[in-house]
Amino acid sequence: MNTVNIPYHLLIPCFVSLTLLVIIGIKRKVLFQKNKRRWFWISVTVFFSFYLVIVGLSAFLTVYYQIELNKYDLNQDGFFSGNELTPEQEVAMQKVVSDVGRNFSFITGGIYALVLAIFTFIIGKVVARINRIKTSHNNVYKQ
Repeated sequence: MNTVNIPYHLLIPCFVSLTLLVIIGIKRKVLFQKNKRRWFWISVTVFFSFYLVIVGLSAFLTVYYQIELNKYDLNQDGFFSGNELTPEQEVAMQKVVSDVGRNFSFITGGIYALVLAIFTFIIGKVVARINRIKTSHNNVYKQ
């Protein structure tokens, strides 16, 4: 077990999210100016940020658990036998094998990030509308 398998199904979404966040960061002055689409771009940024955190953490943990398991393969033959089988090795093996949640995090992370982004969009639009109404009422009363 001297190799670490890179979870490409997790690294590719991380790379795409990071690339899009960099593009949004470069174009932030145009995207986040006060216009009708401002809260859309804020919620898109929230989506990709949280998606990157969720999927990136899953990718990190997958690699970390594989490295931890490799420490118990004393003769580096890729199999566990004899004195390599310890309770600690079994715990490390269980962490590597029980990875359904980490493997599907690119789906569940998308769902959670989408819910958070929609919530951010709705709250932002409501607050912007309240501020617009307050401003228009203040302008009417000043005259």
